[in-house]
Amino acid sequence: MNMVIEAVNGIKIPQLGFGVYKIKKGEQFERAIREAIRAGYRHFDTAKIYGNEEALGLEIQKSGIPREQFFITSKVWTTDLGYKATKIAFEQTCKKLNVVYLDMYLIHFAGPHYVEAWKAMEELYSEGKIKVIGVANFEINHLEFLMKQSSISPMINQIETHPEFPQNDLHDYLIQHRISHEAWGPLGQGNKALLERPELVEIAHHHKKSTAQVILRWHLQRGIIVIPKSSNPKRIKENSEIFDFELIVEEMEKINQLNTGKRYSVKPTGYMVNPFYVKTMKLFIR
Repeated sequence: MNMVIEAVNGIKIPQLGFGVYKIKKGEQFERAIREAIRAGYRHFDTAKIYGNEEALGLEIQKSGIPREQFFITSKVWTTDLGYKATKIAFEQTCKKLNVVYLDMYLIHFAGPHYVEAWKAMEELYSEGKIKVIGVANFEINHLEFLMKQSSISPMINQIETHPEFPQNDLHDYLIQHRISHEAWGPLGQGNKALLERPELVEIAHHHKKSTAQVILRWHLQRGIIVIPKSSNPKRIKENSEIFDFELIVEEMEKINQLNTGKRYSVKPTGYMVNPFYVKTMKLFIR
């Protein structure tokens, strides 16, 4: 069902993934993952701070589908940044997911000691324990600083991206530096006002699709990886049905015009600017 984006090292990343942020553990979580696998999702995005790595690993194992057919992402949390701490956090994540390698591992935020954490991730990558290493919620200044200190540049940046906040400048920067762009909150975190925008409704009507499907298709055509989340079986399936239509240039431009520059979450300023970053990030777990 999926299109792929090639990371700079040639690893193929399914362009449509499934996010598990804030899906409650227990029966709801298990049902959502089962539905996602049934609908054809093989790319799953979790993080230590979400507290559901173990539950995700169990559902993947229960599916009976070979591990190699899945693309599993997790992230190292801010309090685990540092050379030794990151290696320990990585091993703990693998144990919870019941895997011997991760397809992708990201630094969740540019918190204290993220350069040392990156050194650990470079080594894990060289050892074949991670296929793609990258970051999340990094601004241009963080990427610039990290690339000056590293031998391997980040291969991906997972950032808030949606039609009202398309991240145009950062998107162009990522393309220029061959860093893949992955969108969290690609549907504006289900913002009703966004999903009911007349421009989107008109385009959706024309294609006999939902506005959510139109937004996801807009991301795909920008070359962005998306990880929408839902625990609703109907929406899980609907979000996967975005490969059988295409937006024309005029429709893409109409959606581009929805840009208001409005984030739905706080700006991830980062440790380099704000030494109280860890405290601030307690308000911003994504």
